[in-house]
Amino acid sequence: GVVRAGASAVDESMLTGESLPVDKAAGDKVAAGALNTSGRLEIETTAVGAETMLAQIIRLVEDAQSAKAPIQRTVDRVAAVFVPVVLAIAAAALVGWLAAGASAETALLNAVSVLVIACPCALGLATPAALVAGTGAAAQRGVLIRDAAALERARGLDTVVFDKTGTLTEGKPAFERVVAAAGWTEDDVLRLAADVDQGAEHPLAEAIVAEARRRGLPLDAPQSFATAGGIGVRGTVGGRRVAIGNTTLMQDEGVDWRPLERDAETLRAQGASVMFVAVDGRIAGLIAVSDPIKPTTPAALAALRADGVRVVMATGDGWTTARAVAAKLGIDEVFGEVKPQDKVDLVARLKAEGRKVAMAGDGINDAPALAAADVGIAMGTGTDVAMNAGHVTLIKGDLTGIARARELSRQTVRNMRQNLAFALVYNALGVPIAAGVLYPFFGLLLSPLIAALAMSFSSVSVVGNALRLRRAR
Repeated sequence: GVVRAGASAVDESMLTGESLPVDKAAGDKVAAGALNTSGRLEIETTAVGAETMLAQIIRLVEDAQSAKAPIQRTVDRVAAVFVPVVLAIAAAALVGWLAAGASAETALLNAVSVLVIACPCALGLATPAALVAGTGAAAQRGVLIRDAAALERARGLDTVVFDKTGTLTEGKPAFERVVAAAGWTEDDVLRLAADVDQGAEHPLAEAIVAEARRRGLPLDAPQSFATAGGIGVRGTVGGRRVAIGNTTLMQDEGVDWRPLERDAETLRAQGASVMFVAVDGRIAGLIAVSDPIKPTTPAALAALRADGVRVVMATGDGWTTARAVAAKLGIDEVFGEVKPQDKVDLVARLKAEGRKVAMAGDGINDAPALAAADVGIAMGTGTDVAMNAGHVTLIKGDLTGIARARELSRQTVRNMRQNLAFALVYNALGVPIAAGVLYPFFGLLLSPLIAALAMSFSSVSVVGNALRLRRAR
């Protein structure tokens, strides 16, 4: 819809990934699914139902998921002809022994031995046993695999596109720094700002109050409090008028904030959100709040780069914040102010270049790209929609799980190939021997009992080999 009257800060993180509420006033567009955090808005509806942005995102997810063709495993093709071939060999053995003058009992025993030793258990267990063991090992390490085929594809990934908010970062604003103007101390500025912000519900206000409490500063309840239409808040504490907000609020209050403008620009370039604090009409200081990078993110990106993986960041945040975070993490390819469809287009473009692409994200806005990627990696700390769209979920949102998933994928596929090779070699040798091809040379025949033992051994061997994945790192 379109705002016709009023002003407020609107939380669009569910749709755009923007970590902080966005200021909205008359003439601005708002999307269904966004949350009004403070002021009053009068909105004219311009789209409903299937026409809303939220409905479009869901439709993109459904289209991407339905477009994926099912993987045809090699074992399925082999199994389709395995039973008819074994039946034909057993019949040939029966006829051959009878034609050679053997008794009906001997001919029948050899035919039965062929059927018993060729029981396709080893072949049927080769792939599922490895997949079950691999997904179980992944779960023990905080990585949930929703799509077994994704576990196979993960080993070939050479590009990972990361969302920023909630994926590379914590997704929750935290106090960064306070700068005091001449005649003020940092604690005084922080305490007065926290006094007023106790009445606010904005994430930036919550971060300021949390820092003041962490420092043990005594907080007083404000005598008055009012939001300033998406540009800040005003209040009275101990008889002093306090205003906290952006430069527009400072202008409205007649406050000269220019002595702190250089500090503000430096902090903004580092990706922080800056709020000026004015007391009784004079600038008292500024407070910077930012979305901190997850502690495990640098190590996770370093591990991926060391493995030859291309790292890309695509975020709905503004370019200034996007570039600042990318610079801290050493990410060269960064895209800012992207919409859900833009992320899908980015994934499609990379795949068209021949890349094997993973998308890592946590919000509804990431869901279409998660579904479109070769492997969609959702944060367990994110939305249900993102987790449903992804193929892999990192339970605690720890990005080091991506490198673990790739290594487990390699080990799982290697284990599957070992199992398939063993099953095929076993049947290629066991079936002819059971049919009696060695009898003319060595007098060797297999009874149905020996054939049954051999069949059991082959199945146990395949399962035992698969269980080695439980010790995979």
